[in-house]
Amino acid sequence: MSKFFYKGRIEKKPKYESFGYNTKRSAKPGSEDHPLSLNVQTEERKAELETIALENKLFANIVVDAEKAEDITELETYMAKPQTTTFEKTPNRNDPCSCGSEKKYKKCCGK
Repeated sequence: MSKFFYKGRIEKKPKYESFGYNTKRSAKPGSEDHPLSLNVQTEERKAELETIALENKLFANIVVDAEKAEDITELETYMAKPQTTTFEKTPNRNDPCSCGSEKKYKKCCGK
């Protein structure tokens, strides 16, 4: 007998979709549904941020208010996402090392 039906379980497996983290988010920040909310002090700064948003295909609600301090943290966090580093190919053990020491990779950086 299968372990899933031990002690009269009704469902075979738990449904992971109904709880926990929502990995299939439909609306991300900067989209039409959830635009970025930015506060600036001048019209020139608003024009700068609009061009940045258009270049990155973002939607933003930019409010010009000279009384309040500039708040563009949502845009900065979106722009500061780390890029994935990719390497071409790890050399084989007997290939020359890529650091330029003229040794074999296994004796230099492949320890």
